Amino acid sequence: MTALAVSPAASKDSAGRRPGPRWLLRLHWPALYAWTGLVVVLAAVLGWLWGPLTDSAVEAWRQYRTCPDLLPCQYDQDAIVRYKSVYMYTTGALTALPFLVAAWAGASLFGRELEHGTAQLAWTQNVSPTRWLATKLAVPTVLVAAGTGLLVALHHLMWSAGDGRIDTAKTWTDELTLHTNGTTTVAFALIGVAGGAFAGVLLRRTLPALMLAFGLVAAARVLTYLVMPSMWPAVTRVTSLAEGYRGSGLKVDSGLVTATGAHIADPGCGPTSAVPDCAEVYARLDATGFYTRYHPESHYWPLQATTTAALLAVAAALTVATFVMLRRTTATRPGATRPSAPESAPESAPESVV
Repeated sequence: MTALAVSPAASKDSAGRRPGPRWLLRLHWPALYAWTGLVVVLAAVLGWLWGPLTDSAVEAWRQYRTCPDLLPCQYDQDAIVRYKSVYMYTTGALTALPFLVAAWAGASLFGRELEHGTAQLAWTQNVSPTRWLATKLAVPTVLVAAGTGLLVALHHLMWSAGDGRIDTAKTWTDELTLHTNGTTTVAFALIGVAGGAFAGVLLRRTLPALMLAFGLVAAARVLTYLVMPSMWPAVTRVTSLAEGYRGSGLKVDSGLVTATGAHIADPGCGPTSAVPDCAEVYARLDATGFYTRYHPESHYWPLQATTTAALLAVAAALTVATFVMLRRTTATRPGATRPSAPESAPESAPESVV
């Protein structure tokens, strides 16, 4: 990438003030209003789920459980379906927020300004590149963290109100619920901001920066799915060949235990109590029981804390890389000086009149 020579122009305006958060908010007020409106709407819907919709669904399930087995049952089926549908939509919207943040940060907040030269103009007139980047990162980071954190808290309260009371409620191990109930969603959103800055400064084009920032959040999401179960020590439960697998929670691994205590793959025959012929299969493998490695519900917050810390470290690394890259690409070349105004040519002496 070709370095841009930035002159050491004054970074203050005519009144001696440096541009700050107000300048950024004025520049991106449509995005601020859109973000505020989105947070308010989602918060209102989550509050509706937390209160009236949960109560009506709980009552509908109570009616269903008291129904006689052989007679037509009268219960509020619409309340159950309504709760399930609104839960699905709000959980999906909260899951999509980090991707939306990344797309906006990469395209509008950084990529477009660098592509159109708005940022370069600011650097030469009233703000240094480092301060420009710091301000454009700090304000969205605070707003995104606050808004996403509020929605995550409301989602967890809403889910807790229906847990164990609504038969169709999602378990805590559900892929979307696992993150929308905890702080990892906030960390994904912050990776969206940092990834947008990194993509914008690296590519300096709107659409490519949007795609790269979106991809960074997607990659963080996939890697989290793969490594999160290993971020905290799992519980191992061993059961007999007749019992089969036992243990509910976030599954890490399972298989057979041999007489030597080794863990081997399960051939998929099943417990001997259900399939007696499996005893011969297990005898050939020298298997003595089943093992299950899993995380019980008590591990939820330790898993959230360790995974969130790792994700925040990724966001911090992207931020540092962005500052380093910006400094290198905007550094003044050695020996370069700001071109001075050309001196006016001396007036030629009038010819003498003889």
